Amino acid sequence: MAIDHVSLAVRDLPRSAAFYEAVLAPLGYAKLVVRERMIGFGKTHSEIWINLREAMPSLPVDFGAHVALRARSPEAIQAFHAAALAHGGADDGAPGRRPYGAGPNIYYAAFVSDPDGNRLEAVTFLPPA
Repeated sequence: MAIDHVSLAVRDLPRSAAFYEAVLAPLGYAKLVVRERMIGFGKTHSEIWINLREAMPSLPVDFGAHVALRARSPEAIQAFHAAALAHGGADDGAPGRRPYGAGPNIYYAAFVSDPDGNRLEAVTFLPPA
């Protein structure tokens, strides 16, 4: 079984569209569907949707959704993190090795928050040194 898509609530669709387009590009995602109140991003089909919710209250970073996306390389993760900071996101964990993860591979990730408090993670697994 696999997850087909994830939906994230946002208060300002144009602002969030610019943020997600820039942040997801290094991970191979593109804007695929634009509707009046939602936008879908994906590689071949819309896997991540942002949905306009104007009345949504401001959320602290720890209250939004958390979505982890697989990256091809540490460089893609670094580009993801830099794009988030350049487009209104907040640093929630700079790119680097993390002390968790199962197996012999090294968990390498970065964490950011979007302007609405949703947390995004880009992760890859490196072979042991």
